[in-house]
Amino acid sequence: MQDTLVLFHLFGFIPFSVLSAVDIIIVAFVIYRLFGLIRGTRAAQMLGGLFLLVTLALAAHWQGMIGLTYLLEQMRSILLILLVILFQPELRRMLVALGQSPLLNWFYKAEPSRVIDEVVSGARQLAERGYGALIVLGREAGLEAIVESGVQLNARVSADLLTTIFTPRSPLHDQAVIIDGETLVAARCTLPLAEEVEDQRLGTRHRAAIGLSQETDAITIVVSEESQTISLTVGGELDRGLSARDLKERLTELLSPKERLTGTPATAVAEEA
Repeated sequence: MQDTLVLFHLFGFIPFSVLSAVDIIIVAFVIYRLFGLIRGTRAAQMLGGLFLLVTLALAAHWQGMIGLTYLLEQMRSILLILLVILFQPELRRMLVALGQSPLLNWFYKAEPSRVIDEVVSGARQLAERGYGALIVLGREAGLEAIVESGVQLNARVSADLLTTIFTPRSPLHDQAVIIDGETLVAARCTLPLAEEVEDQRLGTRHRAAIGLSQETDAITIVVSEESQTISLTVGGELDRGLSARDLKERLTELLSPKERLTGTPATAVAEEA
């Protein structure tokens, strides 16, 4: 049957079939998604080092460098374990993306995200109390550099935790918190400030939120202590004066599996809203 699907022969003797085309497309998609997951993270640098190591191993074998070849072969047995350890966050993110595939949603209906409810409730409580806050929800792009600038917590996301962190007397209330999935990864993180904004009256929190959204696909929620309003930034766009209901609708839309996997530009979503 495979012979009947052959389209042509490469170099006159290598058969190229429909299955070969499907195989290439799947492999290219997997590689593309993998690079998208590790972009902007330490894993990208580690992948470069791994590629250099593999290249060195092949060169040593071809050049007959017995000592170096033996040394690298001994490392081969622990290479798989090292890959799992080094790329654990990226592998977890990839499995989460697969689990949220629209194809799987045909078999079961995903429950509303608990994190969205907790974040919305926390933002509402902070606005009512007049506490300023900066909450970042990561998506595809890695935020490891931002996380390293703050204090790592790795705690379960809850409205009470957000309210406690941004209480003015708290040592962690300044700057931003980073949320990855259902985990509040770090607090007191420094965000890049936007150099140019349309409204020059915007404060540091709003500039930081816009700055991060211009460089990554992350979603940032800003609670203003002066006006007690809630704003959201994504794709460099700032939506101000959101109610708790509006915020939940936007987060549900932006964090839906379809939005993450289809790569719909965040600016387009903001314009449609």
